[in-house]
Amino acid sequence: MTEQQNQGQQNQGQDIGQLLKVRRDKLAELQAAGRDPFQITKYDVTVHSTDVKDDYEAWEGREVSVAGRMMSRRVMGKASFCNVQDLKGSIQCYVARDSIGEESYRDFKKLDIGDIIGVKGTVFTTKTGEISIHASSLTLLSKSLQILPEKYHGLTNTDMRYRQRYVDLIMNEDVKKTFVMRSKIISSIRRYLDGQGFLEVETPMLVANAGGAAARPFETHYNALDEDVKLRISLELYLKRLIVGGMERVYEIGRVFRNEGLDTRHNPEFTLMELYQAYTDYHGMMDLTENMFRHVAREVCGTTTITYSGVEIDLGKPFERLTMIDAIKKYTGIDFEEIRTTEEAKKLADEKGVHYEVRHERGDIINLFFEEFVEEHLIQPTFIMDHPVEVSPLTKRKPDKPELVERFELFIYAREMCNAYSELNDPIDQRARFAAQEAAFAAGDEEANHTDEDFLNALEIGMPPTGGIGYGIDRLVMLLTDSPAIRDVLLFPTMKSLS
Repeated sequence: MTEQQNQGQQNQGQDIGQLLKVRRDKLAELQAAGRDPFQITKYDVTVHSTDVKDDYEAWEGREVSVAGRMMSRRVMGKASFCNVQDLKGSIQCYVARDSIGEESYRDFKKLDIGDIIGVKGTVFTTKTGEISIHASSLTLLSKSLQILPEKYHGLTNTDMRYRQRYVDLIMNEDVKKTFVMRSKIISSIRRYLDGQGFLEVETPMLVANAGGAAARPFETHYNALDEDVKLRISLELYLKRLIVGGMERVYEIGRVFRNEGLDTRHNPEFTLMELYQAYTDYHGMMDLTENMFRHVAREVCGTTTITYSGVEIDLGKPFERLTMIDAIKKYTGIDFEEIRTTEEAKKLADEKGVHYEVRHERGDIINLFFEEFVEEHLIQPTFIMDHPVEVSPLTKRKPDKPELVERFELFIYAREMCNAYSELNDPIDQRARFAAQEAAFAAGDEEANHTDEDFLNALEIGMPPTGGIGYGIDRLVMLLTDSPAIRDVLLFPTMKSLS
């Protein structure tokens, strides 16, 4: 039985307060002796644990220095073993009294699970075949004054895992891997877009008019200006201003804030990436998206065939492309090309049990039918194109079907992964659509956009034909890490206060 298992049993039988007091007493003893670990400012790390394990032949017999958290220890008289966990994994260290000295060995035996230590020593393999470090010196770098969860059961309380992510990262190796992958995914996206000639930019988070999406904003007050402002719900309108200004390919990866509910796919603040490219349309955005998803999967996962929730997803094959009306027809047999009026659409909705609001028009009903009957079938990557104009206030109309717009959403595993347009660059049409949104807001739609006069002025200066797209980065990370909930890919998800 390891010391950590012993400690776990002791924790059940002893008062936690007493155990915590013992740790503080040990710290006080060190400080009284002039060896306060919190006074140490640096430690020279030469290698990480898995670097040694992955290339043992290169490291065998060499002196290395590792640092990390002591996660277990076995004391066996004059020699002991401990396990040190660092960023990349963990490695066993062999600590012998004759190698580090009698005083240092006594100090080592007083350490607690969770203490952060530095170990210098020589790489070797034990008789049982485990790659280890034979310690020549050991340094206490930080004293852990709290007690970690018992290693063999881990931190399993979901609510506590999200609230104390720092403990979750220590105790659950897969959690750390998820967030390392998240970082790699974002880096891969940046490399891909930079290679395509895009410029990364930053735009305001505090705005007078939160537009570009159908969502309720958070509101706050700017003391210095004595003005009420909102937190952005989208990146769109400022990035389009940059297209007007001649920056032909731009993207931004940043936090946006929407005052809405929490569920497995929604968090009030989340990471959005939007990009805009002059002189292309939504077909160009489809090509870019398909290529980028393949690039990121191949670079980060090593394959374009991934598994999500037990289902194999093939990102290597051409993504299916369907219009919204054709998708409804494919999965329900209903052809909205034959249903031309709002009255006919509402009658059909009544027959099929699709709930709608009085203000809804034919295009809204089409969108409701899609959400009700089609989304659940879109498991493999599918572009849903040509949405109704009523649900797309910032999108260019199709020249041959002005009741539809040049817009698509990508669905994978029945989830929307991104939303893209041939961007509306007609300022007269845009003003009319803002007016329609204002009317919707007055009729009770709290998510409707408001007129943005400066954006209209930018369009009147002149914006070239442009393709634009928004990606939910968190959902992409969920997909590529096989994570069931958005909270599993957010380091610090929104939680209701305990107080």
